[in-house]
Amino acid sequence: QVQLVESGGGLVQAGGSLRLSCAASGRTVSVYGTGWFRQAPGKERELVAGISWSAGNTYYADSVTGRFAISKDNAKNTVYLQMNSLKPEDTAVYYCADQVDSYGLGYPEWYDYWGQGTQVTVSS
Repeated sequence: QVQLVESGGGLVQAGGSLRLSCAASGRTVSVYGTGWFRQAPGKERELVAGISWSAGNTYYADSVTGRFAISKDNAKNTVYLQMNSLKPEDTAVYYCADQVDSYGLGYPEWYDYWGQGTQVTVSS
C-alpha cells in the first residue's frame, strides 16, 4: 500500500522559508508524478505544485510561481517543496499526493494517493 509522509512544516515569520518533504513507500507501480496541495481553514484545497518523476516536468499555481520550487530525489522516492518569501496567506495544511497515470500535473482531480499533511503557519 502506498504511503506518503510529509514533514518539514512549522511556524515561520513572513518573508521566511521552509522546505517540505514528501517521502513515499510501498509503491508497487510506477507513478507519473507527485504534487503538493494545501488547504486553509474554510477554503477549498488548492494544487500548489507538481513534478513528473521521469522527465522532471513541473507545474506551479500562479499564487506561488517565483516563490516556491518543487524538486525530487528519485533514489530516495522523495519530493521537496522549497517555499521562500512566505506570506501569511500561505498558512495551510500542506499535503502531497501521487498521480499514477499521466493525466497532467495541473489537474487536481487526477491525484490518487494522499499523505496526512503537515501544518505551515506564517505569522505577520
